[in-house]
Amino acid sequence: MSRAVVTGGAGFLGSALCDALIVRDMHVTCIDNLSSGRMSNVAHLLNRQNFTFVKHDVVEPFPEIEADLVFNLACPASPVFYQSDPIKTAKTAAFGTLNGLEFAKRSAAQFFQASTSEIYGDPEVHPQPETYQGNVSTTGPRACYDEGKRFGESLCFDFHRMSGLEIKVVRIFNTYGPRMQVADGRVVSNFIVQALRGDPITIYGDGSQTRSFCYVSDLIDAFLAVSETPKGETGPFNIGNPEEITVLELATHILDTIGEPEKLVFVDAAKDDPQRRKPDISKVTATTGWQPQVGLRAGLDATIEYFRTAIMLSERPTPIARPSWTVA
Repeated sequence: MSRAVVTGGAGFLGSALCDALIVRDMHVTCIDNLSSGRMSNVAHLLNRQNFTFVKHDVVEPFPEIEADLVFNLACPASPVFYQSDPIKTAKTAAFGTLNGLEFAKRSAAQFFQASTSEIYGDPEVHPQPETYQGNVSTTGPRACYDEGKRFGESLCFDFHRMSGLEIKVVRIFNTYGPRMQVADGRVVSNFIVQALRGDPITIYGDGSQTRSFCYVSDLIDAFLAVSETPKGETGPFNIGNPEEITVLELATHILDTIGEPEKLVFVDAAKDDPQRRKPDISKVTATTGWQPQVGLRAGLDATIEYFRTAIMLSERPTPIARPSWTVA
């Protein structure tokens, strides 16, 4: 039985990855300090013999456990969370990645780095290929996350060059789906929660900025496909859905789906907010054959139903296993 370690494993994406690895009959050790992850996301796995939860902050050296694969997802990805303590965010992205790489090297394990499209900043190239080096502010409120992730990628490739460590680096574009938190602060969850509560949807700027949204099950399938590529395929690989939509179009669709009248409030644009975001996924498709399968309408329908339940349960979502959030 292969052994996988998932840092940030109790988070939105981490817990979905734990589910998928368990389905593949791997032994999974979930590491999380629960600063933004939640035990409810992995509660359904706790009684399984091939699942272990370890409460630990990756800023500190890793505990001595066995691993064949290390998936590094330990960093808050929502602006609400990563801007609440930017110094901690930067430390997690830097020291957490360094500790994970050193642990993977000791274990002779593959190291999988969950990086982000935020390393492109407010891009001047559209769509964004992996060769684009970005347009990123080092001094703005998003820099703790953007620059932390850029530094994490640098560490990965230095370990690969210096020690031959097997690495896989992916850059995640906007992802959504069940297990997002009600107060997550990202655009999809914000809009859905506001609409379900009958509140006006808050749009930063004029809503003309674009995003490309990938459903969570598609993203996890891409993770697994990349992790199984030959050793020399290090990446980075863009992972996302290239279906581009404006923020205003997203808000209108959510209101129409929920059946609420159009209620929109426009406020000042957020500082350093990217104006266009669309991945060029030709590299990962050519390498693995992966392409997203879940369209935005189907994914939003499943996500809206999840948040209906989450809000009814006093904003404490119940665990949802993979069969419940996979969209055909």
